[in-house]
Amino acid sequence: MTRLFNDPDDFAEEMIEGFAAASARWVRPVTGGVVRSTRGAEPTVAVVIGGGSGHYPAFGGLVGPGLAHGAAMGNLFASPSAHQVHAVATAAHEGRGVLLSFGNYAGDVLHFGQAQERMRAAGIDCRTVLVTDDVWSAPKDELDRRRGIAGDLVVFKIAGAAAEAGHDLDDVERLARLANARTRSFGVAFGGCTLPGADEPLFDVPAGRMAVGLGIHGEPGIDEVDVPTAAGLAEMFVTKLLGELPEGVDPAGARVVPILNGLGSVKYEELFVVYRTIHTLLTDAGVEIVSPEVGEFCTSFDMAGASLTLLWLDDELERLWLAPCDTPAFRRGEVAGRRAVEDAELTALDDAQEIGAASDASRAAAAVISRAFASVAAMLDAHADELGRIDRIAGDGDHGIGMQRGSRAAAEAAAGAAEAAAGARTTLQHAGDAWADKGGGTSGAIWGEMLVALGAAVGDDDAVTADAVGAGVAAMKDAVMSFGKAKPGDKTMIDAIVPFSDDLTARLAAGDTLIDAWSHAADVATAAAEATSELTARLGRARSHGDKSLGTPDPGAVSFALVAHTVLDVLKEED
Repeated sequence: MTRLFNDPDDFAEEMIEGFAAASARWVRPVTGGVVRSTRGAEPTVAVVIGGGSGHYPAFGGLVGPGLAHGAAMGNLFASPSAHQVHAVATAAHEGRGVLLSFGNYAGDVLHFGQAQERMRAAGIDCRTVLVTDDVWSAPKDELDRRRGIAGDLVVFKIAGAAAEAGHDLDDVERLARLANARTRSFGVAFGGCTLPGADEPLFDVPAGRMAVGLGIHGEPGIDEVDVPTAAGLAEMFVTKLLGELPEGVDPAGARVVPILNGLGSVKYEELFVVYRTIHTLLTDAGVEIVSPEVGEFCTSFDMAGASLTLLWLDDELERLWLAPCDTPAFRRGEVAGRRAVEDAELTALDDAQEIGAASDASRAAAAVISRAFASVAAMLDAHADELGRIDRIAGDGDHGIGMQRGSRAAAEAAAGAAEAAAGARTTLQHAGDAWADKGGGTSGAIWGEMLVALGAAVGDDDAVTADAVGAGVAAMKDAVMSFGKAKPGDKTMIDAIVPFSDDLTARLAAGDTLIDAWSHAADVATAAAEATSELTARLGRARSHGDKSLGTPDPGAVSFALVAHTVLDVLKEED
């Protein structure tokens, strides 16, 4: 378990500060993560990577010449917010466009997608390449739904080498996609990881058993088998991956880079024993092995486990894989001609948000909104452990922590905005941005989007009437359905939001007061959240675990219903 920390809530931030201080030769801190501390003689395409913290050397440890230009670093196992990604990408940009690359997880897709749109709106050409190497997370005919694990290193290295060689953004994107298409990974775990301050691991594996097909965010495996010998594990790895060859690859005579990755607490000596058999099995299959790697490249905190990645080379990919790079955690050859980056060369974002004019009625509503956020934050503090428990059953267990952090940040931002005489829209917008920034993950992105949509509907000029609230909640529903692409029945927060919004709208239209309509709609949301226990997840991390979540409600739907009831209590107080 994790033993060395101060305040668990500050762990990721303090870790990044320490990492940047220890790695100043390669990186410098910026809002949201780190960027290179040096530049070459000529500008290049900027490769910006990222994800949650807890995976070192992914992601900050892979920033440096020949690899990534910057890394957006979120909270533990939570995607960085759109604001963080945008800030890192802005600082890393050298004038030739930006390539964003990250593992295919819902929260990362949402936040990096928002950041890409912001970059494009600023006139910067920005592209995205997802890493989808995990063969266990979706079938062969759904490659685009697979998640990214240790294959991250491959895609990042190829993209970074292509940028270093002077390729334009079209070519860097093409080569990153080619690297992803020719990379396959498979992971196992013997025990779960424990986050700082937690009393128990995110999942358990019975003694003598091994979880097969795990993710890197504390998700349990897809299957469970007896622990094999080192040779038996090697055979399992190689057999599965040789059965998952990329299109057009024949192992006989093919060139491959094997990457045996430790997930946090498996010793290097154990990995070498496993690799001994991997090397023999690949050679016996007629494969030519090129530049094998054994070590830690994408970890999961202190998880006991390992994964094997195979990169099937062609001439172009081989040149780029072997090209020099120099980062805190991954080095090859010698990268020359670097100079320190001056402060004036970095473009930084202004984090300050303006407080515009607002009517007295809207300011009064903003004060009520601020009190509602304070109550929501207190409620989620009390329920964080239970939300985490139900999330661990088929997810990674961070929903409670994410909601706790997001709501705290939103409450603080809302209080600051209301004290500065902001109206309802501005207060909700500040709160939404703060929730997305600190909450991280899918829920952080979604709550941020919902609150901004609600703010846009109520505005800063007029009194916040019952009809305005109803219209705002409907806008929240539409925004999250458009943003997250979930539908009722997918076992997500949507299963509580849609019935809540629809019932609220219908009762307001029938002439109910806001409190009466909200009260009934909150009960509807609670019933709908409880009913998700009968559903099988079809989106998000729980999707990979099939029926494991049957009998347990969706944590996002449960937390939404809890928020709805907490807001109701505030409305009653303010009636």
